[in-house]
Amino acid sequence: MIPVSQAIEIVLANVRCLDVESVPLNESIGRIVAENIIADTDLPPFDRAQMDGYAVRAADVANTPTQLKIVGESAAGAGWHREMNAGEAVRIMTGAPVPVGADAVQQVELTRESNGAGVVEILEPVEAGRSIVRRANEIRSGETVLRAGEDINAQTIATLASFGYANVKVGRRPRIAVMATGSELVDIDEKPGRDQIRDSNNYTIEAYAKLAGATVERLPLAGDDPEQLKQQMSAAVERCDVLVTSGGVSMGVYDLTKGAFKELGAEIFFERVALRPGKPTVFGRIGKTLIFGLPGNPVSVATTFNLFVRAALRAMQGATETSLPEMTAVLARDVKGSQDRESFLPAVLRTDEKGTLLVEPLKWSGSSDFVSFARATALINVPVDAKLSSGSIVRAFRLPG
Repeated sequence: MIPVSQAIEIVLANVRCLDVESVPLNESIGRIVAENIIADTDLPPFDRAQMDGYAVRAADVANTPTQLKIVGESAAGAGWHREMNAGEAVRIMTGAPVPVGADAVQQVELTRESNGAGVVEILEPVEAGRSIVRRANEIRSGETVLRAGEDINAQTIATLASFGYANVKVGRRPRIAVMATGSELVDIDEKPGRDQIRDSNNYTIEAYAKLAGATVERLPLAGDDPEQLKQQMSAAVERCDVLVTSGGVSMGVYDLTKGAFKELGAEIFFERVALRPGKPTVFGRIGKTLIFGLPGNPVSVATTFNLFVRAALRAMQGATETSLPEMTAVLARDVKGSQDRESFLPAVLRTDEKGTLLVEPLKWSGSSDFVSFARATALINVPVDAKLSSGSIVRAFRLPG
């Protein structure tokens, strides 16, 4: 067995970045940006008012109340572009350019305008700089605002749009084929017979793969037929970047996946990881296609996918961060590790009344307990042979979705 960290290093060392493609901005959510995003203008591009009121000179309103002559109006998209002199004020709206000569904005609630007189009474003083966002306060033209390898999400779309990226370069989506093995499996629209269960692993892997940015092809259930296994695998590696199987990687008589990989000429990089759950995890390559043989139990599938396959899929797209988001949290309940393996146990993240981030291990009956795992929002990392008490600080990894 090899340590989890070494297994991840091996995976990433064997990943090749896929081609770059250009997509419309509105189709880029969830993709990995493949170019540095450069500001083509200052933001804000002018001194900008933060609220409705009057642009003034602070020195003119040091003693209040005082009256100023209204000489113009500045609105968002329609600024007043002359110079304001002493004793003058400009009516101004939120987001509008602050006129030259003004150095403060007094909010409208602290003013009183005489109807038709062209005069405003300023009721309270305002210091220089109040309610003004200075030009280039947020970013200067020519600065890098997003770097290649970052995720494009709802928060970053505004940045791309504001600097004119109608089309953006991104890493190509990996093409992944998914195949569940085992004669006990039937499709989800079938009624299981005696000794049978419905396939869930294909759908779990597909869901996580799509969240990682991949396009997914679900292959037919392969059963425990060695020739059918090899036939489907051989066809898949011809058209996909990654092949992921589930089941058939342990040491039993009907665990045929590893044998099928090897008969197809696979280069196997590892086949056992010191991991709970998920020890019998296989990683290799057939030609240019990466292959992952994940265990058959549903929780093991979810865990090993998110530790290894997800990292590969994100690295293929050029992502800077390939691992699950990591954080430290306070353990909410005692937990015990494995004697010979590092554990990544399903858990729920929550905050207490003081705002402390807590992570609570789920009560589950083993790696087949997908019903309990359905509540999981994170994985707790428990070192080999560790006994961690409630209140301990632990590493937790947030699950996607």
